[in-house]
Amino acid sequence: MHRTLIVTNDFPPRPGGIQAFLHSMALRLDPDRVVVYASTWKRDKEGREATAAFDAEQPYPVIRDRATMLLPTPRVTRRAAGLLRTHGCTSVWFGAAAPLGLMGPALRKAGARRLVATSHGHEAGWAQLPAARQLLRRIGEGTDTVTYLGEYTRSRIASALTPEAAARMVQLPPGVDEKLFHPGSGGETVRAGLGLTDRPVVVCVSRLVPRKGQDTLIRALPRILAAEPDTVLLIVGDGPYRRDLEKLAQESGVAASVRFTGPVPWERLPAHFGAGDVFAMPCRTRRGGLDVEGLGIVYLEASATGLPVVSGDSGGAPDAVLDGETGWIVRGGAPGAPAETAERIVTLLRDPGLRKRMGDRGRQWVEERWRWDLLAQRLRELL
Repeated sequence: MHRTLIVTNDFPPRPGGIQAFLHSMALRLDPDRVVVYASTWKRDKEGREATAAFDAEQPYPVIRDRATMLLPTPRVTRRAAGLLRTHGCTSVWFGAAAPLGLMGPALRKAGARRLVATSHGHEAGWAQLPAARQLLRRIGEGTDTVTYLGEYTRSRIASALTPEAAARMVQLPPGVDEKLFHPGSGGETVRAGLGLTDRPVVVCVSRLVPRKGQDTLIRALPRILAAEPDTVLLIVGDGPYRRDLEKLAQESGVAASVRFTGPVPWERLPAHFGAGDVFAMPCRTRRGGLDVEGLGIVYLEASATGLPVVSGDSGGAPDAVLDGETGWIVRGGAPGAPAETAERIVTLLRDPGLRKRMGDRGRQWVEERWRWDLLAQRLRELL
């Protein structure tokens, strides 16, 4: 029987968008034909218990390496090759092309007939650094295809590959579960629980890191409040930037209009999207192009929930928005980003008809192009 070995550092219960992407794809493959080789999330007792409980719930075997990060070292490569043989796998899916795709030639020698390496945002950054470009070139030559999220990541990664490897690239972005993310996802319950039933809500769902632009939203809030005084900015998620954001809200005099939910369980995220009237995440590119948004699946999840979106212009984020149809794209890294963001949000808050038209178009677009079942079929064909 044909089986696929998934080799990845990015797998739940470790949180994150790439982790959710890989897990969602894996669940849509035949469980009898999947074996996962993943790194350990945390070595502490709580992390071990969470990982063991998660792995036990999966319909396919999950083998954890002792390392908290898999690298293409001789030891890890030998273990991957051993799992390939033991489980009779004939294809390999590298959850992140860089650096795990460097194991491709060794796993082909061990018996793999198909090697698929999925790229995300960081490979586009690698393509700008001379030494990393050479590694990407080796990955492209050592695998059958390198997948990409959208045109932004494709063009940059392709520039580091040989023409032959670039021609073999195939788009494989994350998908959206349109049955989970939908306009009736429970947003009213979340609003009621937070005491926001009668207030305009701008929601941002993401990790709290500088690139995502939550600070731009806080800086935009005084202008928004001047036009719509009851507006609340609902920041959903957690991360290392939270204390800075809380401090910025205090210094900007808008702390009373900003709500931080902290981390939210995955199953409750659709309801938190639905708690908003507008979804906004004005992301920006940082570190000279090394820190960019690969795609921004949250924009599509918001669209599936029926919300208009305000996106930044970082990396592949514009690939997830039909500018002027499902929402608007603002210049997240520009000096005038707070003013531009505020203007777009105020326009949406003041026009329920526009919000509905953009939300309906976004929902339609997700159903046409971004459903998980469509993308999982593409992966099956690649494997």
